[in-house]
Amino acid sequence: MKIKETHIVPKLSEEIRLQEYAATIFESITTRSAVKKAIKKQQILIDGEIGQTGNWILEGQKIELLKTENQQKVFKLKLEVLYEDDHIAVIDKPAGYPTSGNYFKTIKNALPFNLKTSTAIDKLAAPQPAHRLDNPTSGILLCAKTNKALIELNRQFQEKEIQKTYTVIVEGCFPDKHETFNDEIEEKSATTSVNLLKKLTYKNTNLSLLEAVPLTGRTHQIRIHLAKNGFPILGEKLYGSPICNFGKGLFLASTAVRFKHPTEATEKYFEIDFPKKFKKITENL
Repeated sequence: MKIKETHIVPKLSEEIRLQEYAATIFESITTRSAVKKAIKKQQILIDGEIGQTGNWILEGQKIELLKTENQQKVFKLKLEVLYEDDHIAVIDKPAGYPTSGNYFKTIKNALPFNLKTSTAIDKLAAPQPAHRLDNPTSGILLCAKTNKALIELNRQFQEKEIQKTYTVIVEGCFPDKHETFNDEIEEKSATTSVNLLKKLTYKNTNLSLLEAVPLTGRTHQIRIHLAKNGFPILGEKLYGSPICNFGKGLFLASTAVRFKHPTEATEKYFEIDFPKKFKKITENL
């Protein structure tokens, strides 16, 4: 392993142990839990010796944080990169691939093949998706390239500060007015805001093109809410019975996102068109 960060201990005003002290001196690990993990992996040295959680810190000591080599497998899947800098990336996820998980062919494993290596001091060993899109769902996916970016994007998701917009085609004639669905999911509150974009008729079947904004982040939230209220998504196999074959996959795509850049605090907005398979229906009216 190579040296990632080095710190020389100045004169101290009080006694302190390694686990507490290291969380205040390194840019790439900033929490006591992260320091504890680094110590357990023998990534922190004190004067060249492997550091222990309970070591007392003394003036003049050299504390080094070691850099682990990236062992992540790389999936050579070409992705469309909508935006990239040293801290984050925004990509267009294709349908049919899990975001992450115990598989080789994941978007997570494809990120190193598509993104540049960050030059930031707190860069992650490999870029990480900052949230999840279901396997059959395509569209905008936020990714983090640094520790700070990952922590901040996770905070924004938890505080509901990130707004995601989905485009979807469903069975049935959706009402002309705006609808808000509040059905609980696994006994937890869940809210989805839905607007009608266009009523469609395709192969003698009534369909609706919708815009859906999840105001909470439950698993399969949009899919469940639409199906429960009589408008199953085309291609839905878990929560609806497709009335006929309109093409492969689920007609659900993440098409817009609004968030604050995790290091610049500037607002970012990205929007993409819905997939080609949607157009086969919307343009054949």
